Amino acid sequence: MSVIRRTPVPQDVDIAQSANIQPISEIAARYGLEERFLEHYGNDKAKVRLEFLSEKRGPVKRAKYIDVTAITPTPLGEGKTTTTIGLAQGLGFIGKKSIATIRQPSMGPTFGIKGGAAGGGYSQIVPMTDFNLHLTGDIHAVSAAHNLCTAALDARIYHESRWSESYFEKLGIKKLNIDSYSILWRRVVDMNDRTLRKIVIGMGGLDNGPLREAGFDISVASEVMAVLALATSLEDLRKRLGRIVVALDRSGNAITTEDLGVAGAMTILMKDALKPNALQTLEEQLAFVHAGPFANIAHGNSSIVADLIATQIADYVITESGFGADMGFEKFMDIKCRASGIMPDAVVLVATVRALKMHGGGPKVVPGKSLPIAYTQENIELLRKGLSNLIAHIAVIKKYGLPVVVSINSFPTDTEAEHELIRTAALEAGAFDAVVSKGWALGGEGTADLALAVDKAVSVSHEAKLLYPLELSLKEKIEVIAREVYGAGSVTYTDDANEAIEKYTTLGYGNFPICMAKTQYSFSHDPTLKGAPKGFVFPVREVRLSAGAGFIVPITGDITTMPGLPSKPAFIGMDIDTKTGRITGLS
Repeated sequence: MSVIRRTPVPQDVDIAQSANIQPISEIAARYGLEERFLEHYGNDKAKVRLEFLSEKRGPVKRAKYIDVTAITPTPLGEGKTTTTIGLAQGLGFIGKKSIATIRQPSMGPTFGIKGGAAGGGYSQIVPMTDFNLHLTGDIHAVSAAHNLCTAALDARIYHESRWSESYFEKLGIKKLNIDSYSILWRRVVDMNDRTLRKIVIGMGGLDNGPLREAGFDISVASEVMAVLALATSLEDLRKRLGRIVVALDRSGNAITTEDLGVAGAMTILMKDALKPNALQTLEEQLAFVHAGPFANIAHGNSSIVADLIATQIADYVITESGFGADMGFEKFMDIKCRASGIMPDAVVLVATVRALKMHGGGPKVVPGKSLPIAYTQENIELLRKGLSNLIAHIAVIKKYGLPVVVSINSFPTDTEAEHELIRTAALEAGAFDAVVSKGWALGGEGTADLALAVDKAVSVSHEAKLLYPLELSLKEKIEVIAREVYGAGSVTYTDDANEAIEKYTTLGYGNFPICMAKTQYSFSHDPTLKGAPKGFVFPVREVRLSAGAGFIVPITGDITTMPGLPSKPAFIGMDIDTKTGRITGLS
């Protein structure tokens, strides 16, 4: 790969849509990924066949594995994806063969608040429009497989209400005696639609099925998406889909997709989605874009199969966990790394002057509105007050025994004094290094210092570890996370949560790891508590089972698994030139 030097990019230049995108087969070939392992979706993107993993190979030196996480963000995001891609480019700039492995964005936030998640400026994955929209259809496959299961469940409830056990015996089907008050499976759609959070189905008479309350989650919150991200092979995918628990019977026993007879059909819908999507950065590094669970309502990490492939063919693999170190990074370690067996060599923690000022008591940051002056002019005292959030996130990562490099994502309104204050605080808190990153403006050249720091950090002697053993009870694991990561003083449970924990333990799921669903805007359950709150009461109001994915999901505070659209959604600024096909407003 040739070294690319940049002049700073103006704010109004659309870099991605004017990029000179190379054939994906040429990019893949530079990493030893042969044409026979690619399934092309046009000239610039492809899926990677899993035969690459199953073929016997000689000894392979595993790539250095880096996770990129962040401090607690503002609603605007702090450039974590831009940093992930920029670091991959920066490593290329200093002569390392690097691959970025990241999640595919949901169209919900793409059309809602974010407007896209391919990075920004000179640190992007291309083709950007494909990346942000349908790509190769994986999220549609997740939605179809999930909703096929829902249809199968409701159909079985309907027919079991009409026919005797002997009737089902003649069909060669076991009557499941489903308890319609113990349904655990909802519907999904890949859009933000708050009106679907609670619905009533079966209206219009007996022929439309029993009347009951139901609801929708966003597709990326589906357990099928979590299974896609955690499966290590087609065989593992089939087993995990078959273990999904959708309801209980009248005796309190678990009813799975295997019991419904739908697990095989779900796997058929998902077989191509399991293959990672190969794209490229603006500086021609390979990028795998695969799976897309949110970190506030799911485990928030890209797929294990993408990492398994990438770590065999690169010097460095840079992956990104969702939101802050309290969210996606904790789940990256305690769920994803536990499942994959690959532990990271170092962690990059993204921080911004903007977010730290917010944690210091700055004015509310509102998407679509101009930033208050406190964020665009130097304010050392406000920044100093917010440093507690940075220090707390460094402490979380160090609990896992890993070296931390703080990446200060630079904005044009930042000052050198503000950057130096962050750097000093990071080093005093135990970070290996703290470096200003300018990937948005300069691409790999702007992240070369960060790449050099990471290259040194991976040589630091360390012993990666997990936060808790699986042998602890479900409540003990919840409380370890709440106390050690979030800073809570105690945990409370509603009666429904207590009942669910007891039920899932009795059914044999007590040794599962925890996938906490909470706000991304605070260490706590309360998005208004900024900085690093301590000693608060952490409330668990509901507990869900994800038996196929292999974790328990406590839901806290006001977190919802179906977001809503803001008053001015991102789609308002999007359009297409009908003569050229050029898309505008998607960034």
